[in-house]
Amino acid sequence: MAEIIPVNYRTDILPEYSDTPVGLLLEYHNLERAAGSMRKRRLLIGMCMDSRSAIRMPRNFAYVLRTAGANMRDNEFRMSYAISVLGVRTIVLIAHTDCGMKTVGDKHDEFITGMVEFAGWTAEQAEAVFAEGLPKFGISDEVEFVMGEAARLRALYPRIEVAPLLYQLEDHLLYQLR
Repeated sequence: MAEIIPVNYRTDILPEYSDTPVGLLLEYHNLERAAGSMRKRRLLIGMCMDSRSAIRMPRNFAYVLRTAGANMRDNEFRMSYAISVLGVRTIVLIAHTDCGMKTVGDKHDEFITGMVEFAGWTAEQAEAVFAEGLPKFGISDEVEFVMGEAARLRALYPRIEVAPLLYQLEDHLLYQLR
């Protein structure tokens, strides 16, 4: 079971994140650290596309990839480009509470009907995409998922720091996960 650790003071930042881009992100977002000017973006943030979560950080602080559920599968080329060409050395994955990917399996009929009505697909096309996507993108628990995704990316990029965080919609703060 993952431990969810709040950041209300600078001393709450875990030692492994202190004085790193992860720690700075936590300071900017939770502690309202004054934004300085950034020359190099060395941080990639992977987070959900849900518009209820917004991160406070200076301009040019990080590259941001938004995907359903903060699921980085099928984004390996984009991440690899950011690492190899753009100089990213840290990846932060941010899950959030009340994620729609937890209930995506319950939306089967709505998905099929919506794709037929709004996108012009056939029901068979929509069914095939749903059947393929559900096991790949549906999640059972936000924290468990982001911890697993962080482990997967650490194995893929062993020299890159990968930090899982949780954005709680209830208070709009970031929490560390361990």
